[in-house]
Order: sequence, then C-alpha cells, then structure tokens
Amino acid sequence: MPYVNIKITKEGATAEQKAKLIQGVTGLLADVLGKNPLTTTVVIDEVETDNWGIGGETITVRRARERK
Repeated sequence: MPYVNIKITKEGATAEQKAKLIQGVTGLLADVLGKNPLTTTVVIDEVETDNWGIGGETITVRRARERK
C-alpha cells in the first residue's frame, strides 16, 4: 500500500498536470515494484513560495532575482 507525497511550489500547476503526476507515479510504482495501483495513494501538496526556502532564502526571493 504505497503512499507518495509530492510537494511542489504553488505556482500554477493545472489540475490536468497534477492528474498526470498522480497517474505517472502510480504507473511507475506498478511497473517497477509491482505495486497494486488500486492501493497506491498519491498526495500533492502545494506550498506557497514564501514558505519554501533553499540556500537560506525563500523561493519568492529566488524567483524575483531570476526574473531580472
């Protein structure tokens, strides 16, 4: 009974993109590990960029710098 938690920044992933992630991860677990897709749980958490940091700064700050 696999449980997969995907965390992404909240920057506009569409419902269709998230559905593809869920389908893809479920299929990968079935193909590689032989896991039953009917018992595979996939959760996608979208995190605000102000609440995600890398290298001592928020993603919001990093994105702003990249846009310059």
